[in-house]
Amino acid sequence: MTAPAVVLVGPPGAGKSTIGALLAQRLGTGYRDTDADIERTAGKPIPEIFIDEGEPHFRELERQAVRAAVAGHTGVLSLGGGAIMDDGTRALLAGLPVVFLDVELADAVRRVGLDAPRPLLAVNPRQRWRELMEARRPLYTEVARATVTTGGRTPDEVADAVLEALHLAPVPGDRTQDTTQ
Repeated sequence: MTAPAVVLVGPPGAGKSTIGALLAQRLGTGYRDTDADIERTAGKPIPEIFIDEGEPHFRELERQAVRAAVAGHTGVLSLGGGAIMDDGTRALLAGLPVVFLDVELADAVRRVGLDAPRPLLAVNPRQRWRELMEARRPLYTEVARATVTTGGRTPDEVADAVLEALHLAPVPGDRTQDTTQ
């Protein structure tokens, strides 16, 4: 069975996309984001899926995207912030090299921005983010082989910490290759 080299989980604003792309460059492999997969499949942005079809429909698309990515991608994989809420997804992640990117509220707010189109953070984003983290933190830590805090670190430093936590060595040479699927 093929499996991703690294799976990144964490809340909105943790830097999963940025760190995932950096890790893929360093490991000389592809990068895949399940949120991008969902948008491509649905033909519209995630906020529109929430508005048009509702969260349950989005979560089903997310379950399908995660299953397909875990089964078919051998590079670096980033999951949407709520993907770990699903029991089946957590079971799929068992034994995989999952890293929880842990971010403080102030950093997440700065990175996400209060006007960004995040459907679950639309009303009172700071309070909602805290509530999401209260519910999700135990699940992030449950699936993670390692936790890497992002506070006070540059993306390069976070990527280095992820590689170190998983005992992975970067591929020598050019770090500018294409990291798309």
